[in-house]
Amino acid sequence: MKPIALLVTHDYYPSRPDRAEPDYAHNQLVLLREAFAPSGVEIEPVFWQDDGTDWSRFSAVLPLLAWNYPQATETFLKRVAEIEASGARLLNDGAVIRANMDKGYLAELERRGAPVPPTLAVDACSPDVILGSFDVLNADEIIIKPRIGAGAWRQARLKRGEPVPSADILPPAAALIQPFLPAVTEEGELSLLYFGGRFSHALIKRPKAGDYRTQGQHGAVETGIDAPEGALEAARAVLAKADGTPLTYARVDLVRGADGNWLLMELELIEPWLYLTLDRQDGKHGAKLFAQAVLERL
Repeated sequence: MKPIALLVTHDYYPSRPDRAEPDYAHNQLVLLREAFAPSGVEIEPVFWQDDGTDWSRFSAVLPLLAWNYPQATETFLKRVAEIEASGARLLNDGAVIRANMDKGYLAELERRGAPVPPTLAVDACSPDVILGSFDVLNADEIIIKPRIGAGAWRQARLKRGEPVPSADILPPAAALIQPFLPAVTEEGELSLLYFGGRFSHALIKRPKAGDYRTQGQHGAVETGIDAPEGALEAARAVLAKADGTPLTYARVDLVRGADGNWLLMELELIEPWLYLTLDRQDGKHGAKLFAQAVLERL
């Protein structure tokens, strides 16, 4: 079989010397290479923003480390089209990737009956829209997120009565507005990893004191756990409503609502961090299950 391309970016791979975090991208590549080795399939990192790649050299392309695509969406969509035209298999599929780029899919999943917090999808973050959302959502505190974004980039938390943040802090264009869920800071955000439709492993991401962001680069602590009661059922309810199933991989991010039920924060289908080292089984179970899911699709 031809090699599989793993999309990477110069921003994160190889790790820049001025970055404080460990070399996450390289470490994930190593784990995936080990998992695919028994099948004889090579995993090759490819800088997705560079021109001139012959995508037909690859049997498949995984966008797992294209972490900066929200800042270069036109180039990313161009690459997706190039890959599709080359005959290489894009995993997840191009239609899934295009739909998952815009987090407006959360409002759509809510309409379909998935367990999603009340969500407003807006075209721009004007002060009038933001201030009006408190009453629409019946909330005293809200989160304002870019519809195309990652890593809490240009995301804002606002309480009723506080001044609206300046435009350079808010999402630059279309956004989602949701009630802030206190469980984010009290318990953390739960992530469930699925490969080939099969549950792999779970973890909890707890923000550092005084923060609400659940990403490791913002100081959150990530811990592998057994899936809590009701979480797997909530994740299955989300995946059943999602387009493009069966999915090669998916990360379902959940937070408890005020009633204790699990609610969907994000359904990551493009470039989720897989947290392979936090798998509580043997540290390599998740990587093997991921490789199995990819090879089944091919």
